[in-house]
Amino acid sequence: MASDSNPNLRITIENNPPESRLAELNIKGWPKWGCSPGKYQLKFDAEETCYLLKGKVKAYAKGSSEFVEFGAGDLVTIPKGLNCTWDVSIAVDKYYKFESPSSSSSSS
Repeated sequence: MASDSNPNLRITIENNPPESRLAELNIKGWPKWGCSPGKYQLKFDAEETCYLLKGKVKAYAKGSSEFVEFGAGDLVTIPKGLNCTWDVSIAVDKYYKFESPSSSSSSS
């Protein structure tokens, strides 16, 4: 059975980033979002960066049994184009930001 998982569509997790990193990103200026425990089918039409204040999530790529787990205190980057299921075991409260298509920030 062919897998449609793309290695470029990987969720990256920064565990407990320092306050200076959070301040640099201006996380407290981002919108907030939350959800209760449950399973959610999500499709990301833009790259999302989020910082979890509360919660615990297992994210499964569509059609895969492999997952990544993240939770409170993690800074998570979800790539554009990813289809996944969030299995939320502890209610989530997070700050989030979508990359705007016009901003092509290049890191050197």
